[in-house]
Amino acid sequence: MACNPILTYSNNCNKVTVAGVQSLYLVGHSFLAPLSGTTEVYATGANDMVVKTIVTTDMIHEFAKANGIKSYDVLTGFKWIAELIREKEGVENYVIGGEESYGLMIGDKLRDKDAVSAVALLCEMAAYEKDKGKTLFDKLIEMYVQYGFYKEHLISITKKGMNGQQEIAEMMENFRSNPPKELNGSAVVTLLDYELSKGTNLQTGSEWQINLPKSNVLQFILADGSKISARPSGTEPKIKFYFSVNTKLASVGEYEKVKAELDARLDGLAKAFK
Repeated sequence: MACNPILTYSNNCNKVTVAGVQSLYLVGHSFLAPLSGTTEVYATGANDMVVKTIVTTDMIHEFAKANGIKSYDVLTGFKWIAELIREKEGVENYVIGGEESYGLMIGDKLRDKDAVSAVALLCEMAAYEKDKGKTLFDKLIEMYVQYGFYKEHLISITKKGMNGQQEIAEMMENFRSNPPKELNGSAVVTLLDYELSKGTNLQTGSEWQINLPKSNVLQFILADGSKISARPSGTEPKIKFYFSVNTKLASVGEYEKVKAELDARLDGLAKAFK
């Protein structure tokens, strides 16, 4: 059933959500690729870049690469996006950035997340698609067909009591020193340790440096392309697990079937960490 988008934003106007769709995919794509095959919307250049946080969907990298745009990962928080903009000033042109919590930063003037500009752009996109008899949801599925179908899920675990913080620390240390070999039936092939600034291929033992500031975050990359990020709070006895899965979507007609398959993968991964 087709419907018009429902736009919501937080009371301080810094986050935006589009009911039923992924706002970051849509807004990012509107800048990085011509809307629906036209060249009428937002032009991009060879020195343009998009920035996302390490726990945000890698679909951003996929459509940036497909359209010849540079893309970068930074630590969680818009201060890190702003820092990269400053670092690249005069060399690369920042276009858009965002994070998994629906925060968006369009252009480099404000240098913080801003729902007002995002809502304005989403309304323009919705009107553009409506003129063609489509919805933003239709556009999103078309993007999945073109770039791959990505889905994400987040769980947060709180350890209560006076030992809660220590339990979280021990959990992270166990993941770091004894990473799982398999999750939900898929081999764990890569461990990214942002505290140690080190990536490790768990199958070959090869290591490389991660060129980002240190942060107590671990990421597991699976053979099937799934990614799990473990990020404890620095102030509470709480840890967040970010799950991302993806696969090919051959056609719009297969959306519901493939969505159910990805949901099942997300459920299986989440159960392994609860």
